[in-house]
Amino acid sequence: MTELPGEAGRIVREIQERYDMKLARLTPPHVTLVGSSGVGAIPTDTPVERIREALAPIAATTAPMSLTFGPPVRFMQTDIISLPLDPNGPLRTLHERIATSGLPFKPARFLFTPHCTLNFYRTLTRTAERELLALRVTAPVLVDRLQVYLTRDPQPSRKLLELALTGDEK
Repeated sequence: MTELPGEAGRIVREIQERYDMKLARLTPPHVTLVGSSGVGAIPTDTPVERIREALAPIAATTAPMSLTFGPPVRFMQTDIISLPLDPNGPLRTLHERIATSGLPFKPARFLFTPHCTLNFYRTLTRTAERELLALRVTAPVLVDRLQVYLTRDPQPSRKLLELALTGDEK
C-alpha cells in the first residue's frame, strides 16, 4: 500500500471520519496496491528483512507517480465504497513487479484493482451510500513510496516497512 499524502489524504481522512470512523481509526488513508486484489496478502510470518530485500530494488527503480481517482464505486453486494485508480500504465507495472518479486503471497480473491477505501465496516443507509457515491476527490494522488503494514483486525494496522520511490521519470 501507499499512504496518501497531501490534499488527497486529508480529503479521504475527512470522508472516512464522517462515514466509517472504525476504518479511519485502524489505518491511514492509503491506496491498496496488493493484498486484496491481483495478489493476496503477504503471510504475516514473512520476515521484514525478506520483504525489504524484495521491494527495495523495485522502489529504487520506480519513479513517483501522480494519479487521479475515478468516481467512487460500490464493491458488488457489499457496503464497501472505494475510489478506483486506473489499473494500467505505471501503476500496473509497479503491481506486476511486486507480484513477481519472489515474495510469498496468499491467493488473490480479486483481479488487480488499485483503490482507496472510503467505507468498509459501516453498514450504509441509502442516503449515506448516495452521498458517498456522489463525492469526487479531484486532488492529485501522489504515489511516492511503498509501505507494508501488518493488519490484524480489530487492532490498528502497524507499519512494518517504508521505501521511497526514487527512480527516474521516463
